[in-house]
Amino acid sequence: MAGRRTETSDGKLAHLAAATSQRLPRMLDDVARLLDEHWPDYAEFIVTERDEVLVSANMFLQRLLRMAKWDIAELSGIAEGADRFGEQPLFEEIGRAQWQQGRDLTSLLSAYQIGARVAWHHVAEVALEVGVPSDMFASLAEAVFIFVDQLSSASARGYVLEQSESAATRERLRDELADMLLSDRSDSAAIRAAAARVDWPLPRQAAVVLVEPDNPVGSALLGRLGQSCLHVRRQRLVCAIVPDPGGPQRRQWLSSALRGAGAVVGHAVALEHLPASMHIAELAAQLRRDHVLTDDPVFVDEHLDSLIVHRDAKLFDAFRHQCLAPLAHLGPVTRKRLCETLACWLRHLGDRRAMAEELHIHPQTVRYRMAQLRELFGESLDDPDNRRRLTLALAWGGSEPDDL
Repeated sequence: MAGRRTETSDGKLAHLAAATSQRLPRMLDDVARLLDEHWPDYAEFIVTERDEVLVSANMFLQRLLRMAKWDIAELSGIAEGADRFGEQPLFEEIGRAQWQQGRDLTSLLSAYQIGARVAWHHVAEVALEVGVPSDMFASLAEAVFIFVDQLSSASARGYVLEQSESAATRERLRDELADMLLSDRSDSAAIRAAAARVDWPLPRQAAVVLVEPDNPVGSALLGRLGQSCLHVRRQRLVCAIVPDPGGPQRRQWLSSALRGAGAVVGHAVALEHLPASMHIAELAAQLRRDHVLTDDPVFVDEHLDSLIVHRDAKLFDAFRHQCLAPLAHLGPVTRKRLCETLACWLRHLGDRRAMAEELHIHPQTVRYRMAQLRELFGESLDDPDNRRRLTLALAWGGSEPDDL
């Protein structure tokens, strides 16, 4: 084959191969010594697995010497990516293992470089002793560093692939856990197992946080809540499950972190009640879209009364029509004025002075309006149950029931 060396050169290489094989134990000792200061685990591996490492090192040297038979053009082909000896899959796996064991890639690549320097030192010394021709010596040097570069690239590729795949798998498992927590069909044993797979400590309580899917600011702020929160994207809402929302300073943290996000924070519940809490939070989100709730963010536990009242709009409208039926025949202006007066009377428990101050009218006007109301409602104004109903109808229905 064009580019192969002469038979004499082959003899020199055979002599070189024999001599370097004898030096392998010294070579490994040098590598272990250099690694011991910064990477003692690698040094210990060389010592404890010496026989296995010697076999691998000898294979490396034999392949290196075979590469030395090629001229620079052939070596350039290897440098451009040809895996002539099929080592890349093995070193990709080494890179993957490096990520799996929680080690950084830099230490592995540095160890490769140290091994290459020590190997070249010994090989070059023997090559000079046996009189390897200068062109072969140059090819040998080129081969050493091409070989190490390729192995380093393979390990780096394996490391990055494993990192990416592990991240994707972890996110998928976290998504599965979140779906289980929000499903009313998941048992506690399955949830514990799913949480253990992603190393998510099961909290005593949790809450859901919802933002609108078309709100990029809300989605971005939700994403900054950190890895302690489980993130879920549903068709109508972007959601996160926040552990222990009632912990020290957690409410203040959520209020600050979510300001401007248009978020709804569900009430804190035990994990088995999260599906029901999610339903209530979704109702609160709808009321926020309807501008019934306007806080930023909305904390559901501060608005449970509004949620109870507004969860069925048709039922509430029917209730208001029933409670305020005595006012239905009045004109809009009179009806509004009397509704305001009646709501004020209920708030102040009939204190006319307080009513006059709030409504900015004379106490005599208060007396006159109340006389109108008593004529319309009769004795029902003195019925405690009816007062509760009127309070509910006026407090959440507004003071302008134009649709009566």
